[in-house]
Amino acid sequence: MCIDCGCSSEHVRVDNETHFCGSRRVSIEMDILASNNHYATINRQFLTEKKIFALNLLSSPGSGKTTLLTQTIYDLKESINITVIEGDQQTANDAERIRAAGVNAVQINTGKGCHLDAQMIGHALKKLQPQDCSLLFIENVGNLVCPAGFDLGEACKVVILSVTEGEDKPLKYPDIFHAADVMIINKIDLLPYIEFDLGRCIEYAKQINPEIEIIQLSASKGDGLDVWCGWIQQQQLLLLKGR
Repeated sequence: MCIDCGCSSEHVRVDNETHFCGSRRVSIEMDILASNNHYATINRQFLTEKKIFALNLLSSPGSGKTTLLTQTIYDLKESINITVIEGDQQTANDAERIRAAGVNAVQINTGKGCHLDAQMIGHALKKLQPQDCSLLFIENVGNLVCPAGFDLGEACKVVILSVTEGEDKPLKYPDIFHAADVMIINKIDLLPYIEFDLGRCIEYAKQINPEIEIIQLSASKGDGLDVWCGWIQQQQLLLLKGR
């Protein structure tokens, strides 16, 4: 159970039958999300005023999210100031990898919590003190469910799907793909060796979110990274121009 959002649920479906386990779920969720949205608004105002382009990276564990982030840092850090907020239930391993890549990072450990929330991000921003006109990455806790519902004040949500996870993930976890602005299909270098229907994956994602942008790449091999970094630079330029 997530101690923050109560996602263990007051109703579950078993063999297509709905079983209700309580009556307080809706009011609890509304209270939690209202509080979160208040802090998200404060974060967004801060980031907008300082013209900081913030990306919320979402994925399941093992998608290659941290590898993609470190490679992106290597490619962009000479042209733009970058800071990172790392979210994990335990350890500071990923934050240490980010610092080793040459940028400042803050680690948030959520304990039993399954997602970052806007208040956590607000505290991290005070500690990071990112520069004006900079780039902020938020690497969320590895989870395709709960992070979808929590606005952090970011400019864009980016969902990362590895080809090793199966092409039906957009259908299985529709909320996170519906909320995302971009879907990155990672580890495309493995396509010749596994069963993964790339066309069907894209079709499923567009079915859930017709406006979603799709970028195919291999974070470990470098294929497609120029497209991803180019998209970031373009979006940041639009932000700086006030669009």
